[in-house]
Amino acid sequence: MTLEKFHGTTTALITPFNEDESVNYEGYKQNLDAQIEGGVNGLLVLGTTGETPTLTNEEQIELIKITVEKGKASGVPVMVGVGTNNTKTTVENSKLAEELGADALLVVTPYYNKPTNGGIMAHFTAVNDAVNTPIVVYNIAGRTGKNIDTKTMKELAKLSNVEAVKEASGDINQMMDVIREIPDLTVLSGDDGITCPLMAMGGKGVISVASNVFPKLVSDMTTALLDEDYETGRNMHYELMPLFSGLFMETNPLPVKTAMGMVGLNGGAFRLPMTPMQDDNIPKLQALIDYYKQR
Repeated sequence: MTLEKFHGTTTALITPFNEDESVNYEGYKQNLDAQIEGGVNGLLVLGTTGETPTLTNEEQIELIKITVEKGKASGVPVMVGVGTNNTKTTVENSKLAEELGADALLVVTPYYNKPTNGGIMAHFTAVNDAVNTPIVVYNIAGRTGKNIDTKTMKELAKLSNVEAVKEASGDINQMMDVIREIPDLTVLSGDDGITCPLMAMGGKGVISVASNVFPKLVSDMTTALLDEDYETGRNMHYELMPLFSGLFMETNPLPVKTAMGMVGLNGGAFRLPMTPMQDDNIPKLQALIDYYKQR
């Protein structure tokens, strides 16, 4: 298994809740079927979009099992989010996800603690040495408070299992530096809105929020870009830009879960501290989704 199987579109899956805030596992299975039918290249369970910090250990394990079962049956690889701000817990999560059949592990930079670069190296080294599954480093400074700079990323890339980075730093210059200076590292966009420019520079795909709602539209775009049909990919990207922006009119995953309900999928309720979208934004989102439903 190499990270090449995640080239293209990997969906950062939402977690649908019932009105009593229990996990809607049947709805989750239906969402997985829609993703697979939509042609996505990979499935990410327990990412930011999945409201993972609000899930119990038992719920996380069940979601991994369901996703791996669906993935293996369909041939779609599964990435599991395992990162925390506690190295010991992250190692334990990584070993468990590996045992449950994960094809790759998404490990976020330790958040809140704001470790030094040396601390980041020690954290990822501990995870690397505990597993034999490919690791995707998740760089999202806006949520963690700590950016992984190119120099540190070069050192992380020397670890035996580190094969990719999900880049959501918001710094396109840094992303270009990583692609140029670490050619053997797979770079995936962590932001739908920069997928086309990143792939044109050598990135290999996106871990997408928007594909929860319209998997085929996003996967068709990344397929064109992987085929180096940049004109088609660029035109599709421009067409999808209002969707990419609209799904972040409020904090993720509020809009995407609301939008899923608008297309007949299982967005479900939210689990506190996440709350429903503001009433005045819902008509704006509805108009946007209605447009893309006709595409």
